[in-house]
Amino acid sequence: MSLEESSSFLRGIVGGSSNNADTVYFREVKVLLEHEGIGPQIAEDVYVAPTAVVCGDVRIGAGSRILFGAILTAEGGPVEIGEHCIVMENALVRGRATHPTRIGDHVLIGPHAHINGAVVEDAVFLATGAAVFPGAHLGARSEVRINAVVHVNSHLPPGTTVPIGWVAVGDPAQLFPPDAHEDLWSVQQEMQFTETVYGVDRAEEGSTIMPEITQQYADLFGRHLNDRIIE
Repeated sequence: MSLEESSSFLRGIVGGSSNNADTVYFREVKVLLEHEGIGPQIAEDVYVAPTAVVCGDVRIGAGSRILFGAILTAEGGPVEIGEHCIVMENALVRGRATHPTRIGDHVLIGPHAHINGAVVEDAVFLATGAAVFPGAHLGARSEVRINAVVHVNSHLPPGTTVPIGWVAVGDPAQLFPPDAHEDLWSVQQEMQFTETVYGVDRAEEGSTIMPEITQQYADLFGRHLNDRIIE
């Protein structure tokens, strides 16, 4: 995005002022970006806040609300948001090439939650700061409470509750408190985290895979250089 485009875009979201010169109003706009030739598809009655970002192959169903600072981005794989979903402030929903993201109907994604390449069925509650990793599958009516984690390739049966700060890992998922690292690791190490998330094998003792990871991400996110503002 060029400086001129950015300036024009920012002018476009600022409305007029009242008699008070210090008061600025936001017009109703949708911040939409076309990524690699594909733009979002959004139902007519959806609300997208002016400071939210919806980028690429993202579909949002009727009655949904995307609040301030939320980011919905298709990074090589689509994002599908069902009907009557609420994506709250500063949440991130990302689709991946190997793991598209699908969110069912009547799902609430809380502030600062992170959904990355996962399937979330209907009527799921994701509280503030919840993290859901690639390959995860959350059954209908599940709850992932504040700062809880559903780990890579883990499956929550319908109706499961992950308590505040706990970690769900495995298929089917087992639930661990945050201080049960050794017990958690005995399950997690079989779930192929680095292979699933980064496409590389886990580093051997005394070595690192960080150069490969950062180069992959630089290439992936560099593809946004040619994004085009739609609105």
